[in-house]
Amino acid sequence: MRVVSLLFVVLIIMGVYHFYLKQLPTTDEGTAATQAISLTGVRTDLLQIAQSERSYVTQNGRCASLGELMSSNSLMISHGGRGGYSYAIECSGTHFSIIASHAPASEGSPIRYPTLALDETMQVREIHD
Repeated sequence: MRVVSLLFVVLIIMGVYHFYLKQLPTTDEGTAATQAISLTGVRTDLLQIAQSERSYVTQNGRCASLGELMSSNSLMISHGGRGGYSYAIECSGTHFSIIASHAPASEGSPIRYPTLALDETMQVREIHD
């Protein structure tokens, strides 16, 4: 009887492990749970860059490159990317779009790295290639 009880407890623990720990939520479809922190940081960086860009446009009547924002102290991040992501600003007059891109995952990898963009509407969206 003790063996059956022990086996039952082990099955319950394995079930909890499988359904709870292995099914952790992701922030984006097809991304690993461990990417959640990195993607949240990337989204935060995009918002910070966009706020700096909006301020720069208000003061100067035009948008600026990422280098210009950093050198003019309009942007207070010390990095040009996070977690393998790099940032770029596409600029046209007072309109801008900030792109966060990552190198593709290796062949056969189940992980994908979404390309994120944000413009003057301040909405982060995923760009599908």
